Amino acid sequence: MDPVIIVGAGPVGLTLALALARQEVPSVVLDEGPGKDEPRLARTVVLREDTAALMERLTGLPLTEAGVRWSGWRSMRRRQIMREVDFDAPDAGEAGVETAPPTAPVPAAPFHVAQHVLTWALRAALARERLVKIAVDSRLDGLEQEPSGVTAHTRGAQGTWWRGSYLVGCDGPRSTVRKLQDIRFPGRTAVERHAVAALRTELPWAGRALLHRTPPWRTSGPSAGEVTARPLPEGVWRLDWLLPPGKDLVTPELLVARVRETLTGWTDGASPSYELLDTGVHTVHHRLARRWRVGRVFLAGDAAHLLGALGTQGLDEGLRDADNLAWKLALAWHHGPHEALLDSYQAERRAVVAARLRAADQVLPLLRGGKGLRAYVPGAARGHDALLTDGHLGQGPVGAPGAYADSPLAPRHIEAEVPVDTPLGAPVADVRVTAEDGTFVGLRSRLGRGALLVVLVAPGTGVWERRHWMSAGVMPRLAAAVAALPHPAELLVAESYPGAAAHTVLLVRPDGHLVTALNGVRPADLYAAAEAAIGGPRVAEATASAGATASAASAASGQ
Repeated sequence: MDPVIIVGAGPVGLTLALALARQEVPSVVLDEGPGKDEPRLARTVVLREDTAALMERLTGLPLTEAGVRWSGWRSMRRRQIMREVDFDAPDAGEAGVETAPPTAPVPAAPFHVAQHVLTWALRAALARERLVKIAVDSRLDGLEQEPSGVTAHTRGAQGTWWRGSYLVGCDGPRSTVRKLQDIRFPGRTAVERHAVAALRTELPWAGRALLHRTPPWRTSGPSAGEVTARPLPEGVWRLDWLLPPGKDLVTPELLVARVRETLTGWTDGASPSYELLDTGVHTVHHRLARRWRVGRVFLAGDAAHLLGALGTQGLDEGLRDADNLAWKLALAWHHGPHEALLDSYQAERRAVVAARLRAADQVLPLLRGGKGLRAYVPGAARGHDALLTDGHLGQGPVGAPGAYADSPLAPRHIEAEVPVDTPLGAPVADVRVTAEDGTFVGLRSRLGRGALLVVLVAPGTGVWERRHWMSAGVMPRLAAAVAALPHPAELLVAESYPGAAAHTVLLVRPDGHLVTALNGVRPADLYAAAEAAIGGPRVAEATASAGATASAASAASGQ
């Protein structure tokens, strides 16, 4: 079968190619550039817990060697500390400083890395992959598709025709794929603008990110009312200043003045030495493609959506696009088209991104609306800081990873379903599990292989070798149920899972989202949930005898 054609060699396209290769699906990546990425320390990525784990799993590079995991977060307004979060000790805080309530979940520490470092790691991993071909200097200029596949034409030094089974446009905001498919891309232009500087210096809060609103210092010219500092390795910091609306030119002199006044303000008048490494202007747009799938053609990343106001990260969502699409394309590539499963990519991912865009659009007028009546409402400033913190830390409606509870792949009416701390459709917690070979691993390390995961919560099993309990208790019945599922699945055992009682059985998708949690071993319910998670029976299977599913479920239950 023909490979998958991926248009665009940015982080999203490279991630998709790696994720497909891990599931034995070949791909061709059309890179319009020379195959090299110039270092730009003013262009960085903030990854949430699940996307950081995805990058480590695919590249094999511990991210602590490439970037910085924040040790804490501080939000300030004028000279007052509004909120302090310590990711290692969530209940700790300075005297008089508001900390998260003891019952409130503390978000996992975000991970901050220069985008070119991430891209280099992806390219290095791809260089070892026999199933991936990267075609440099190949700019797409034509696209045709028919029921059996897709044909793409590129111009340039590598100009030729390419034949593929599917094509995914990961080619950025000005996506050629999107334009060739005549897909509208409505939204808002220049929602926010930021002046950006990467510099090496010493700040008073090593390893901690900072959001400072309405800083007390001022200079001539337009005044930025918000500045963010994010640490990078080797004493480097990325600083972002929110610019006033308009298209005023950010001159080098203005940017240097901004750097000096900010560093002086943060160090109580003692201007520290610094080395300016890189600068830029970051303009945030909010746009959402009307369609993410046209036949065998898909969109992902910035080609499908643009977001990034209020601290949110567009690339973080683009990586989730790739993770969501990879296992679905792999299943269709190996077993034939499954329209319900492929359609679910747009249904799930577009709904999640649309919700985040709506939340940001609702909050923006409140936060950037000037000195109206709302500014004088008691507690308004503290509430505004909380909303901004949500975006930066990846929580709340503005920043939290989306769940697929309303997905077309969600099972319906399962009587044995029980609640756990992970909402249905949300990413699972990375608990320690016992794998089939008896080793102890993190649950997320088993993702991305195309198989479903079935996790039994069984306290006490960790002190025994797997061979002693594989044939005891509920394990033989559960193993038989897993073997009878309509899609390959791996059986894992966990000592515990947040909010789950003993003998709870979790069903997890290949991309790490929870399908269901069952009260004990329920073969028929497990089969129904697994079938729903892969889009239901294929058309060919649906024409088989009506008793096939019931027979499989009965066999799994030992009846």
